[in-house]
Amino acid sequence: MSGPAPLTTDQPGQVASATPPAPGWSRRLSDRGLAVTFISPALLLLLAMSVFPLLWALYLSFTDYSATRGGPAHFVGFENYIAILTSAQVHLRAWTTLIYVVGAVALQTVLGFSIAYLISRRTHGRGVLTTLFLVPMMLSPVVVGLFWRFMLDAQFGVINSMLGSLGLGQVEWLTRQRTALISLIVVDTWQWTPFIMLIALAGLTAVPKYLYEAASIDRASEWFRFRTITLPLVWPLLLIAVLFRAIEAFRLFDLVYILTSGGPGVSTETLSFHVYKVAFLGFNTGTASAYGILMVLIVIVLAQLYLRYLNKLKED
Repeated sequence: MSGPAPLTTDQPGQVASATPPAPGWSRRLSDRGLAVTFISPALLLLLAMSVFPLLWALYLSFTDYSATRGGPAHFVGFENYIAILTSAQVHLRAWTTLIYVVGAVALQTVLGFSIAYLISRRTHGRGVLTTLFLVPMMLSPVVVGLFWRFMLDAQFGVINSMLGSLGLGQVEWLTRQRTALISLIVVDTWQWTPFIMLIALAGLTAVPKYLYEAASIDRASEWFRFRTITLPLVWPLLLIAVLFRAIEAFRLFDLVYILTSGGPGVSTETLSFHVYKVAFLGFNTGTASAYGILMVLIVIVLAQLYLRYLNKLKED
């Protein structure tokens, strides 16, 4: 009985050796073993970096543990949660966060879609304009915060210099309660409007051209085409972008830390920044863990309700 035929290679005079699989190993089991081998490190890393800290924070949220006090953690039940949910200070931070999220996301959605609509109608220079608009989104939030802190400085800022040249008075953008939160919304809008623009531009590009051609044959107006063709087809994709931006805005921390540090007073102190103060300035680790768990639950519940609305919109 002759053995398996040797494999030939492209180089003349060379013969490749073929090693038969080990007895008892099928190709299917070998593929599954390879898959487990490659996936296991990533799975273990995910459990160590995400699941374990979440479970540990859930445990600490039911205790009065402090990272600096030392000693064992004492179980206090739902006292931390009750104290948070009944605190007037927390309600004030939640209201500030809600104003910030709604204001920033609404402004970014309107501006992002408007810019995307104008760019989509251009036939020349569309790529250059899109790249230029994406520059703020590529910058680090820390760099953006430092840049706008100098821009909005009451004495030496460029904004007040421009207002002065126009004969207008100076504005204390970051040190007045009325203007500090608006300044945060403006800075966040400047940085993240390109994200909405990019998603909207992808949706506008995907609209079939024959729909517009059919509307042109019927002599439909520009507003009619926008209202019956453009907006309904782009709207679902735009709502997904709004979901991403709302989640990101809800956990805002870096801009608040750099621009206002939560001030003046607590007028710009969002929930994320308040958790930072409780955890790392007050060292109330148990209470801060309860804050974090509540924020995760709020995001999960709101995101599920929003996704249900999106699925219903898709079915309709």
